[in-house]
Amino acid sequence: MLFKISFPAEFHAQTAAEAAVTLHPQVRDRLDEIERIVVTTHESAIRIISKVGALANPADRDHCLQYMIAVPLAFGDLIAEHYEDDFHQAHPVIDELREKMIIQEEPRYTREYLEADKRSIANAIQVFFKDGSHTEQVAVEYPIGHRRRREAGIPLLEKKFQRNLATRFPARAATPSSACARTRRRSNRRRLPPSWTSGSSKTAVCRGVKALASAPASSGSMTT
Repeated sequence: MLFKISFPAEFHAQTAAEAAVTLHPQVRDRLDEIERIVVTTHESAIRIISKVGALANPADRDHCLQYMIAVPLAFGDLIAEHYEDDFHQAHPVIDELREKMIIQEEPRYTREYLEADKRSIANAIQVFFKDGSHTEQVAVEYPIGHRRRREAGIPLLEKKFQRNLATRFPARAATPSSACARTRRRSNRRRLPPSWTSGSSKTAVCRGVKALASAPASSGSMTT
């Protein structure tokens, strides 16, 4: 019996969004000149998240391959706010770009998506203009955070850590070292949860912070 590998829907488009970001500087001033956008992907992406027609809500949009390509092509980024109703309604260019997309399967991408030693999530994009010119084809086979892109993922993981620290600590204190120092001071004043204090009550959290960058790569993917 053949068991297919299943990833969350957004993983299917993560590499496509990255390819679109790469192409953004070449197309951002020529969006109205685009004739077609050829998206080469794997069978699972076509079956699960290739959608045409109206998208009713944010959940619909973040499960749409075409939407997750159109936004970074036009705006150079794809963040949570881009899925919201007001953003979508304010930018009709998103749906205009979606309508110009041709989605096609690459058999190698489909095969390597299922192979245990690869587990790629490959997508490629090429944009063709009305005057006959075109961009190069940009292909991304492994998403940031995949074990084969560990080095590329670590800096983004560190930035994410800094952003999360900034939601809890003043800006001047939102660094790993200052967070550790603050944790030590707080641990002297009150008892921390047991899960934070296994081992040394004053250094367990700090060791966990420092371990982020040196942790071994996992066999799957992670989002950043």
